[in-house]
Amino acid sequence: MALEFKDISLRVGVEQHIYPTDIQLAEGEFNILLGTTLSGKTSMMRLMAGLEKPTTGKIFFEGKDVTGQSVQKREVAMVYQQFINYPNFSVYQNIASPLKLRGMAKKEIDLAVNKVADLLQLTPMLQRLPNELSGGQQQRIALARALVKEAKLVLLDEPLANLDYKLREELREQLPRLFRDTGATVVYATTEPAEALLLGGRTATLHEGRITQFGPTSEVYRHPESVETARVFSDPPMNLASAKKSSGEISIGGAASWPAAGAFASLPDGDYTLGIRPHHLTLAAETERAVSVQAEVMLTELTGSESTVHASVAGDTWISQSHGIHAFNPGDAVQLFLNTEHCFMFDSTNQLVAS
Repeated sequence: MALEFKDISLRVGVEQHIYPTDIQLAEGEFNILLGTTLSGKTSMMRLMAGLEKPTTGKIFFEGKDVTGQSVQKREVAMVYQQFINYPNFSVYQNIASPLKLRGMAKKEIDLAVNKVADLLQLTPMLQRLPNELSGGQQQRIALARALVKEAKLVLLDEPLANLDYKLREELREQLPRLFRDTGATVVYATTEPAEALLLGGRTATLHEGRITQFGPTSEVYRHPESVETARVFSDPPMNLASAKKSSGEISIGGAASWPAAGAFASLPDGDYTLGIRPHHLTLAAETERAVSVQAEVMLTELTGSESTVHASVAGDTWISQSHGIHAFNPGDAVQLFLNTEHCFMFDSTNQLVAS
């Protein structure tokens, strides 16, 4: 394992930022920390970098205990959401700075800087100062510095959050490939489930300072082991409703019922929590197994080619996402269609029992 946490926790004053955690990151893997703001992503990264000392536990890197080792002695590079560059250094000097500190020969520095500048489309700007560039270009300088350093551990803390949409999409595609070529172990923090799915690799979901699940990104998305993981890995958060399994049927109060099929058929009769992601609760039936639900509109959001409807269903607030522009007024009656093929069922301890 490249990096390992053993019973790591972090307490700052009276606040518990990270609860006791065990996690192993393999060498050369692209890992994602997915969680809402204040879920513990940055604290976890600061522990990995050596910027914070854990309250309990030990941190190992390549089998060596580095718990008390300073960040300067670790082979780590970190890129923040707020780009940090030397304002009086040219772009070239910014990128070259970690190599100069290492004492690398000028010819080797030139080769390394020019290679990474070409990758990140910074070559025409190498002699300019950071404040002469756009925000996106300045963030690319920070990324270039992390790449050229060839650190064994690279920590990216929401590095694309402040970039324009087009550049963000381009870099999302490029980043896994760029760092895969270096062989570094990468940890990428994000609040966006869609970004985690685009980046792939392995994802750890965080909720209130705890890792709720860690595994291949697509697997965590398709099979969230708990309600907490399911809501973290859904944007908007997964809809949840009290459900009952009885006599071969699943029912949600008086709102809807349907035959229990597949994994749901073998569930014991009893009370459960049903989960459905907003894009599987739509304004039109998209499958033969869709079930109609009567709802009352509370709010409609129109974003580009998508409509998000907040509606009251049997006293609960649900969110529906559908393609196309669908305008409703608060109080309108609306028919929603629940795709039963994409439901999740959780037991009384909030653990997944069927999907």
